[in-house]
Amino acid sequence: MFNVVLVHPQIPNNTGSIGRLCVNAGARLHLIKPIGFDISEKAVRRAGLDYWHKLDLVVWESLEEFMQRSGVDKGNIHLATTKVDTPYFQASFKKGDFLLFGSETQGLPKELIENYKQKAITIPMTKEGRSLNLAVSCGIILYDALRQNFDALNFTNGVME
Repeated sequence: MFNVVLVHPQIPNNTGSIGRLCVNAGARLHLIKPIGFDISEKAVRRAGLDYWHKLDLVVWESLEEFMQRSGVDKGNIHLATTKVDTPYFQASFKKGDFLLFGSETQGLPKELIENYKQKAITIPMTKEGRSLNLAVSCGIILYDALRQNFDALNFTNGVME
């Protein structure tokens, strides 16, 4: 299982898409407060997220709490950012790794990127684009992590068991 971590997500549609992605990839989703929208059961039901109850979800009060209590360390963390040159496909992903993504408007905190600079990765883009949608970015990196670990995961006829 992989861990997708959204630090201060702001756009509910992105988080909903990432939640669906995590359900289908067998990944745990970590949301780090503050969150820019309501994720109460009533709000999720109203948004039509009929898969949300299947999501392995952990909500953290702060980035500090997550870093101290989640089990993340320098060996199992990958930070997705546009602020580095190392492409994601040069990273070596292992089951249990944490894939961190920042908010749509701010990205990851600069201090966090500096502390884990050797584990920071990017998705190559042309100079014409500003950035990719957060859900698209999560999909690219999470599914590369699955690809790298495909033999260690239980897939039968394209379905993970």
